[in-house]
Amino acid sequence: MRQRILVLCVALVAAAGAGATAPFTTAAPTAVAKTCRAGYVHAIIRGDEKCLHAGEFCRHSLDRVYRRYGFRCIRYDARVHRYRLTRTR
Repeated sequence: MRQRILVLCVALVAAAGAGATAPFTTAAPTAVAKTCRAGYVHAIIRGDEKCLHAGEFCRHSLDRVYRRYGFRCIRYDARVHRYRLTRTR
């Protein structure tokens, strides 16, 4: 029983010590920008980084955002309610 308590105490001290030795920084972590292949356009949609390409599915409600990057979100078939990106430039 004493050995278990000793091991527990050592583990707690080690965990507390490991947290105390970590350097404290107030700077935000640096973000690595997503890289896109040739033919794709890097975009930030609703806070997420995306690689846009003509022909991909899209959300029609975000058409205004897609236009900033040179795309339009157009319904590609009158029989279905699905949209795809097309180039405007």
